[in-house]
Amino acid sequence: MDLEKTLLRKVGEAVTRFKMIRDGDRVAVALSGGKDSLTMLEALVLLRDRAPIQFTVCAFTVEQGKFLRPIEPMGEYLKSRGIDWTYHTDNPSIRLIDEQPDHGCDLCSRFRRRAVYQIARELGANVIAFGHTADDLCESFLRNALFTGRISALPPVTWSSKKDFRLIRPLVFVTEDITTRFAESLGAPVIPCGCSQKTGTVRRSLRDILGELEKEHPRLKESLLSAMGNIQTDRLLDTRYLPDDGPVETPEETNPLVVVR
Repeated sequence: MDLEKTLLRKVGEAVTRFKMIRDGDRVAVALSGGKDSLTMLEALVLLRDRAPIQFTVCAFTVEQGKFLRPIEPMGEYLKSRGIDWTYHTDNPSIRLIDEQPDHGCDLCSRFRRRAVYQIARELGANVIAFGHTADDLCESFLRNALFTGRISALPPVTWSSKKDFRLIRPLVFVTEDITTRFAESLGAPVIPCGCSQKTGTVRRSLRDILGELEKEHPRLKESLLSAMGNIQTDRLLDTRYLPDDGPVETPEETNPLVVVR
C-alpha cells in the first residue's frame, strides 16, 4: 500500500464531501503531540500545495502539563519542515493538576477548548482542525449508543458556539493503523500524553472490543462508518421520524426462510 496516496485520498474525500476547507481559509491544526494529529498536519500541508483552492496551514500545541516527554524535538521537526508552530502553556490547566489532581476528562477538555479558541484567534485562523480518526468516530458512536442512549458520534464539521470558528476532522475516514505507519515513515518525534496511557476507561474497553471483533471481521470500522452515513430513520424507535402508517417490511422480515448473514 502506498501510504501517502491512501492517506491523501481519504483525507481529500473527507475535505471534499463535507466542504471542510474553502478558498481563503486559514487552518490552525491542533497538534496534540501524537501520531494522529501529526499525520493530519502533514496531509493538510500536502493538500495545500496541490489543491485548486488557496488556503494556509499553521499548527499549535496546548501544554496542559501531561506530556510524557519534552516537546522541544517536535518544535525542531516542524521548523525543519517550514511549518508555523505555536506552543502555548495553559497556566489554568497546570493549576488544575495541582488543585484537582483527580479531575475528569470533561473538565480538562473545557480548559483546553478555551485555550484552543484563544490561540486560533491570535493566529488569525477561521478553521481549527482536530485529529480524530475513524477509530475515534466508531468509539464515539458506540459509546453514545451504549452509555448515553443516543445515536450520535463526532461530527466531521461543526462550529464553535459563537460561530467564529469552523471545526473540522479531516481524518474521519482514516484508521489508526494508517496514522501509525505514516507517522513512523516520517521519522518525526511523537510526544505521547499521559491521558493516552489510561486503562480501565470506557474508551479503552470499546477499543479492545473492536480490536477483538476485527480479528474475524477486518472491515468492521468501514461498516460502522458506512452506517453513520446511511441512517434509516423510519426503522428506529424515534417517533419523530416514524411515518403514520409504519415502515414498509423488508423480505427478511416477511419471509422466515431468508437468512441474514
